[in-house]
Amino acid sequence: MMASQRTDQLKRLKTFGRLLDSSIPLPGGYRIGLDGIFGLIPGFGDVAGGVASSYIILEAARLGASTTTLLHMVFNVLIDSLIGLIPILGDLFDFVWKANNKNIKLLIKHLDSPRPKSSPEHRLTTTMVIILIILVAGTIGLAYLGFMLLLRLIAALQASGG
Repeated sequence: MMASQRTDQLKRLKTFGRLLDSSIPLPGGYRIGLDGIFGLIPGFGDVAGGVASSYIILEAARLGASTTTLLHMVFNVLIDSLIGLIPILGDLFDFVWKANNKNIKLLIKHLDSPRPKSSPEHRLTTTMVIILIILVAGTIGLAYLGFMLLLRLIAALQASGG
């Protein structure tokens, strides 16, 4: 990839990361992003945020990020997605953790350091495994949410005498 293409791609990824993590200013100078807003939607929001964050990881692999960097990026997204499933606490955590901004910084640090790069095939395989892990974690989260809703429905029906 040519240097100008890489620079353009990094700009797009920075913009996307900012949109997800810090695009909305709040009073007091703090910023939140769409990832935190999505996280307020039970179940779906955290999965949507994880999928959006996976795009940054996929592009990082295309730009030549090492397996170690990609795994660190996945860890950031998994923490964000899994803790985000916890009602209320997870929503607050989504606004603070900012996994996408962390991942952009990791990518830039990696690309600026003179390390040997892994093969494109290895990076692509690693990225696909990472995305699969995120999707499985999201599915487990949705199943948990569905189970909890079902238990509440049963409890409500029993309480009403039905």
